[in-house]
Amino acid sequence: MRYSIAELDGIVPGVAAALKAAGIRTTSRLLEAAKDPKGRKLLAERTGLTPQCLLRIANFADKMRIKGVGEDYAELLEAAGVDTVRELKYRNPANLAKRMAEVNRHRKLVRTLPTEKAIERWIETAKDLPVKISY
Repeated sequence: MRYSIAELDGIVPGVAAALKAAGIRTTSRLLEAAKDPKGRKLLAERTGLTPQCLLRIANFADKMRIKGVGEDYAELLEAAGVDTVRELKYRNPANLAKRMAEVNRHRKLVRTLPTEKAIERWIETAKDLPVKISY
C-alpha cells in the first residue's frame, strides 16, 4: 500500500517535513530511497535525520505495505516486539494477539485491537511480500 509520508509524522515528530524537503512524499518513495544502508546514508545527508531513524521509519512504511496495517497498527506491532516485516513472518498469531493486547492495555495505542484472524492474515501476507529493506 502507498501512503502519504505525512501519515508517519506521528511516529517521529518533524520527519515528514524533512522527507518532503528531500522530495520524498510517499511511503513507497521512502522505501525505495531507504532500502539499503547506502541509500539511508545518502538520505540522512539530504534530510538531517540519522540513518537509524530512517531505518525505523522505513520499517514502519514496510509494515504498512500489509493490507490493514496503517501507522497505528505498525506502531502497535513495534511496541509488541515486531520491528520488521521479516520478523512478522515467524510470529504465532495467538501469541502476537495476546502480546498486542497487553501492550495496548498499558500504552493505549489503538482503539480497536486487530482480531487474531486479521493478525494471521498479516503474517501470511508478510510471508508473500518481496523483501524491500536490507541491513
